[in-house]
Amino acid sequence: MHIHCLGINHTTASVSLRERLGFNPDAARAALSRLGCGMIGDALSELVILSTCNRIELYAVSSRLTPDDLSLFLSETRGVPVDAFRPHTYHFCDEDAVRHLLRVASGLDSLVLGEPQILGQVTDALEQARGAGSVGPLLSRLFQSAIHAGKRARAETHIARNPASVSSLAASLAEKSVHNLVQAQVVILGAGEMAELAVEALRKRGAAQVLVLNRTLDRAETLAKRWQAQASTFERMEEALSAADVLVSSTGAPHTIINPGMVGRIMNGRPSRPLVMIDIAVPRDVDPACNAIPGVTVFDMDGLNARLEHSLAEREAEVPQVEAILSQEAGKFMEFFNSLDMLPLIADLRKQAEAIRQAELNKTLRRLPHLSEAERARIEALSQALVKKLLEAPTTRLRAQANTPSAPEYASLARTLFDLPTGD
Repeated sequence: MHIHCLGINHTTASVSLRERLGFNPDAARAALSRLGCGMIGDALSELVILSTCNRIELYAVSSRLTPDDLSLFLSETRGVPVDAFRPHTYHFCDEDAVRHLLRVASGLDSLVLGEPQILGQVTDALEQARGAGSVGPLLSRLFQSAIHAGKRARAETHIARNPASVSSLAASLAEKSVHNLVQAQVVILGAGEMAELAVEALRKRGAAQVLVLNRTLDRAETLAKRWQAQASTFERMEEALSAADVLVSSTGAPHTIINPGMVGRIMNGRPSRPLVMIDIAVPRDVDPACNAIPGVTVFDMDGLNARLEHSLAEREAEVPQVEAILSQEAGKFMEFFNSLDMLPLIADLRKQAEAIRQAELNKTLRRLPHLSEAERARIEALSQALVKKLLEAPTTRLRAQANTPSAPEYASLARTLFDLPTGD
């Protein structure tokens, strides 16, 4: 039995190809259900699909599956010709597949080093496969090991404790700059991708009052609807800033749109209430002279990038510690995985011993018909205890040898000594 991983990610394939191959929840459930319906054949016994914006990976358990089989399955379920994605795929088997999943769950294989979302996505993939009945004991154990490793990496190191994207850094600065982000009024200027990432990051940190301003109302409303925010247009900018505690600005304007005159008027009307402006636009939206106005703090991309480089450097420094944790967890899983080769032998040994015990016990009890039920039960318990004691040492030794190069010789010798049928 082997563990396979076939996938593409942000390092091997373009966004457009990843979009074509990606599974939404309904598509993933439909694909996983093919296993239960026997539509994949008897070569595949377990399957988990991990699909995010940056990766699509199939994890499978099979005795005779090939990468081409998994590629064909991916092609059929997503309607994309194999030749369109085969050059962009990677394939891992057994220990390599195990170590890869552990790296994924810990954030070491992410576009942003140490990003936390992937751990939840790995957990969701396992739960989805459980719901579809496509995961068995082996992949369930593997994914649980990966989730445990990812949690250890985040709890025992600083791999995810420093913001590692402009949007997350902006949200972190906002959180640190106001007394209570939950009660703070946050204004988002712009409705593009960076603005949405900032809204998402702020929401995750507890921001509850968010107003999105954009040149066109429909774009603002689209973004606001996704994150349960309010929406308006640039015409309300000065009014919105008058009530704001935090501004995050990310428009595509070719010049500054927030000037010292506007900000000065606003602060004159609220001298005791500070205003934090985080400008993540290039070119800048906020005139840097605004930083000289009492009560106003302006962060721009130069300052953010410097902080970001520092955060990423701190995360990079944690990688060796994370790798050590993953090595420990991979080792534990591989001990379990390798021991599975001995399980049929141990099962045969116990089956034979139980058959001998039953035969000899029945023979003895037939010769002692005068025994009471309690006495017969004590004799049976004695026979069970003897068999358990006799098998304890050889089965423990066989399990220990499962992880060594001499495992096949041990297995062959054990079958010969105990006169057991030859294994596969």
